[in-house]
Amino acid sequence: MIDSLYIAWRYVSFNKIKTGTLIACITLIAFLPLALQVLLAESERQLMSRAVSTPLVVGVKGSVLDLVMSTLYFDDEAPEPVTMEEVARIEDSELALPIPVYIRFTARGYPIVGTTLDYFEFRGLETAAGRPLAIVGDAVLGAAVAEELGLGPGDALVSSPENLFDLAGVYPLKMNVVGVLARSHSSDDLAVFVDLKTAWIIEGLGHGHEDLVNSRDASVILERTDRNISANAKLRLYTEVSELNLESFHFHGDRSQFRVTAVIALPTDGKSGTILRGRYVSHDAGTQIVRPAEVIDGLLQNIFRIKNVIDAVIVLVGLATILAIILVFALSLRLRQREISTIFKLGCSRMTIASLMAAEICIILVVSSVLCGVMIAGVDQFSHDLVRVALIR
Repeated sequence: MIDSLYIAWRYVSFNKIKTGTLIACITLIAFLPLALQVLLAESERQLMSRAVSTPLVVGVKGSVLDLVMSTLYFDDEAPEPVTMEEVARIEDSELALPIPVYIRFTARGYPIVGTTLDYFEFRGLETAAGRPLAIVGDAVLGAAVAEELGLGPGDALVSSPENLFDLAGVYPLKMNVVGVLARSHSSDDLAVFVDLKTAWIIEGLGHGHEDLVNSRDASVILERTDRNISANAKLRLYTEVSELNLESFHFHGDRSQFRVTAVIALPTDGKSGTILRGRYVSHDAGTQIVRPAEVIDGLLQNIFRIKNVIDAVIVLVGLATILAIILVFALSLRLRQREISTIFKLGCSRMTIASLMAAEICIILVVSSVLCGVMIAGVDQFSHDLVRVALIR
């Protein structure tokens, strides 16, 4: 048998193109369904673990998938916002703790998540460097964001404008990086966290400017009365929050009408959660309450239906490949008639020919198995990042 393996090895190593083609075909046919299974298992784990840990999400009526994906995974498709009245409504019910989130803006390609300190306690997020959010203009970076951008406490990060051609005068805000979160292996690693007020300042609902009462530049005063001072467009607005101008930042309008994209509701117990859901069913307003676990479970069911179709296609392609490989070996036998005839003349039996062919097939299958195993190990090693890029983000 060892002699047969040696001769077979010499043959396959000499015919590199044919051997390489066969190995590539077998490796890919084995690799594709296994890699798909690994990625789907990882996607299910990531999606469901975060969804199960989030009891309820309140948002505007519409696509429940957009609402959940935006709130839990900071997806680009942000739903229509709700107002802070919704937060007050949940808080007044005393059935759940409301955690508002505002996910609309980005900074260098990463989502800016405006929220409260309750969010960090809810997700179990801790700072690995620096300190938590304290004042307006502070920003805490996820572990992956800090690593990719090379930023840390003491650095600055500027928010990205929504539209380069926006002439409304909403300037990007220069945020002070005060902390970096410990790696959580979740969507939180890929986000920039700020206070809700900071997010509203980025939106343009609040701003800071020089003191008009003590201003020495009379050209910025449009009208002055005993009760009010109006300024013109020449008034300089601050685009960075610092200790010197912190007190000048203020908001215009009714705070209850300020917007958030969703509210995470944490019921005090199971009964409270059921009562709260019932109130939204009977509440004839433009809001809805959803259970993320149910939404993500439905999404995964659709994904697995697609997987079944892909598996069927892979099986058909695999059968076609196997038939092609059989045809290659059959044609190879015909082309090797002179070689086989020589082996017969040397006194070898048909069993020797069969063992030689079996040895060649074994060598090809072993090499394909090793390559497939290495590729699957690579996919499994980077499955978390692959799923984040391909399926979630």
